Amino acid sequence: MKLLSSAISKLARMRLWRIEKWSNHPVAAQREVLQDLVTAAQYTEFGKKYGFSKLFNVKEFKKRVPIHEYDDIKPYILRMMEGEENILWNTPVKWFAKSSGTTSDKSKFIPISEESLAQNHFQASKDVLSNYYKNFPSSDLLTGKGLVVGGSHQISKVNEDIQYGDLSAVLMQNSPFWGQWLRTPELSVALLDEWENKIEKLAQITANENVTSVAGVPTWTLLLMKRILEIKNKKTIKEVWPNLELYINGGVSFVPYKDQFDKIIGGKINYLEIYNASEGFIAGQQNPDDNGMLLFTEHGIFYEFLPVEEYGKDNPVTVGLKDVKPGVNYALVISTTGGLWRYLIGDTIQFTSLNPYKIKVSGRLKHYMNAFGEEVIVDNSDKAIAIASEKTGAIVNDYTAAPVFFSEGSNGTHEWLIEFDQAPADLGVFTEELDAALKSINSDYEAKRHRDIALRMPIVHALPPGSFTNWLRSKGKMGGQHKVPRLSNDRTVLEDILGMNK
Repeated sequence: MKLLSSAISKLARMRLWRIEKWSNHPVAAQREVLQDLVTAAQYTEFGKKYGFSKLFNVKEFKKRVPIHEYDDIKPYILRMMEGEENILWNTPVKWFAKSSGTTSDKSKFIPISEESLAQNHFQASKDVLSNYYKNFPSSDLLTGKGLVVGGSHQISKVNEDIQYGDLSAVLMQNSPFWGQWLRTPELSVALLDEWENKIEKLAQITANENVTSVAGVPTWTLLLMKRILEIKNKKTIKEVWPNLELYINGGVSFVPYKDQFDKIIGGKINYLEIYNASEGFIAGQQNPDDNGMLLFTEHGIFYEFLPVEEYGKDNPVTVGLKDVKPGVNYALVISTTGGLWRYLIGDTIQFTSLNPYKIKVSGRLKHYMNAFGEEVIVDNSDKAIAIASEKTGAIVNDYTAAPVFFSEGSNGTHEWLIEFDQAPADLGVFTEELDAALKSINSDYEAKRHRDIALRMPIVHALPPGSFTNWLRSKGKMGGQHKVPRLSNDRTVLEDILGMNK
């Protein structure tokens, strides 16, 4: 094990020159990525339709190819899942990452080609590892096992050759031999479909391993850690895994969970944020202290950035890297080696640095509250929850919020459902601190709250433990990358969860 991990860590460090090259010349790297994408796909059905063989610059590409959402490309993907080739991409696509659905579907299926795996997901993973070793050259990370709290795996019922599963499952199934060697548990357990049984088996097996790193969505990772402490009759994870040094998180903001992790781990470790979506591995922190994640510009994805106010227009205008500004909310538009073309991923990001380009995920295009012009995004609510928790000694496990609309006798407000791991002594004080924090973070919210003219004090309900897990279970969305929507601009999710807790 030591010899193998030593060899891998040496290779990781050797990649640093390449990382420096593309991070120092990101615009040139992006230009080359687009040229490679268009050249590869010029004879596909999609490429012929939009004249890829005659595209020679970014301006022409944007002029010819419209922006797509999932429902726009769904007919192409369904054909690919039936085994048709040369549709969106020029090499056979045998894998699809299953992620949370659209308004018309429970799930969506994102094509994962061999090029997506090699040039994007695995290359980006190596770069994250290389940067980690640059910052911690004496790390023992690879002398132990890496635990991935990932999703399930299923075989498509349409075609025996076509397989799909959560992104983490697809990556584990296709990872090289050294990745299998350094991971725990064995693949058959890691890819179990039934989540509660899987958590139990993961806990039983990994409680006795030398785990040095953990990666996964915070909520499910916390559930696993709590079960491990029960099994081992210990108070902290460091007592079980003394060599644990890294937790890699992504998918949701880590801000509301940081205190819980510090408490349950019971010792110093490094936290690293990555942005590895089903559609592609987009960014990762260069070091744990970074404000933002380094944008991966040489990894088979061409990026465009759509100012959120452009969303919904007939001819929305995107900007490239040279024209982005820090602190502005952009919706990501990507073209990839998986055959996504000018695809609106649904996430919103902000740039925290322009040299090099670093980003943070600020929310979802459709996960926000703006019923009264307050424009509250997930980045705002995560920060406000963290501030209110710190001031009241609370620890929040999860939350969701939605507007309460004007009625004849009352103006509007926001209603919050919060599941506490450690409840505040006074929920009213927590509510006041949450409101004050939102005012300090968001000037539009502050203006609407002025003298209660448009918005009155928010309503906060403390839900019993397990409420959000029960709701996810009822929707068939246990585990993997499934999560409760933090913010909604309508009351559908909130009313559904409230109804289950009456």
